[in-house]
Amino acid sequence: MSKGAAMKGCEATSLAVLICLLGFAVPVVSQQSRCADCHFAQAEPPEPFHLADWDHSAHSQNNVGCEACHGGDASTFESLQAHRDVLDSLNPASPVNRRNLSATCGGCHTSSFAAFQKSQHYALLQKGDPRTPICSTCHGAAGSFRPSARALESECAQCHGPNRIAPRPETAEAARTLYDALHESRDLMRTVRSLINRVSAGPRRDQLDDAYQQADVPLIQAVQAGHEFVYQGLKERLSVARQRIEALLGELANPKQ
Repeated sequence: MSKGAAMKGCEATSLAVLICLLGFAVPVVSQQSRCADCHFAQAEPPEPFHLADWDHSAHSQNNVGCEACHGGDASTFESLQAHRDVLDSLNPASPVNRRNLSATCGGCHTSSFAAFQKSQHYALLQKGDPRTPICSTCHGAAGSFRPSARALESECAQCHGPNRIAPRPETAEAARTLYDALHESRDLMRTVRSLINRVSAGPRRDQLDDAYQQADVPLIQAVQAGHEFVYQGLKERLSVARQRIEALLGELANPKQ
C-alpha cells in the first residue's frame, strides 16, 4: 500500500471513529433540546418567536424542553413519534390549554402555583373566565419574561382600570409601586451578594451569609404574595426584607471591631 493510500485509509478510519463517537454521544446531549433543534431547522409551527423565547428562558438554560409542557417524545427526530400525544393548545385536554397551564407550570413551580390557587383570579379561571390572567400573561408562553412594574400596571389595568369590567385603579397603581420596590430590593441584594463575596472565609463571612439568607426569605415570600395577588402581604414582607437588607448594608459598611 502506498503512503498516500495509507494516509487516506487512516483518515477514513479516523472519520469512521469520529462518526461512531458522535453517534454514541447523542444520548449524552440533553434530549430536551431535540424538539427545539428540529423546529429551529424547519419553517413550521411553532412560530420562531416562541422558539426564541424558550431559547432565552431559564427553561432552556436548565434543559427543560418542549415536551415538559407540550408532551411528545423528545428522544426521537422521527416526526410522528416525536409529536405523539401532543395536543393543540385549544384542546381542553392539552397541558398548555389556558385552563390547565397554571397546573402544568405548577408541576415545577409549586409554591407559585399554590399561591395562585388562593387567588380570586384562579377561582375565575376555574369557572372558565377567558379574561383572568394565567402564568403566560405575565411571563410569556415560554416563561422567559419578568415584567417590569410599568408593564404589570398596564396588564392589571386591562380589567381594573377606570371604566373596565372590575374598576379598581388603585390596585394597578399599587402593583406598580410595590413591584418597583421589589425590583429595587433585588438589585440591592445583588450588590450585597457581591460585597459579601469579597469577605474572606471565616466567622464574619458565615455571619454575613446567614444574614443574607434571612433577608432573602421575606423577598421570596413577597413574590409568592404577588402570585396570590395579595398586595398587602407583598408590602409587609417587602418591608421586612428592606429592613434586613439595610441592616446588612450597614454591617458591610461599618463592620464591628
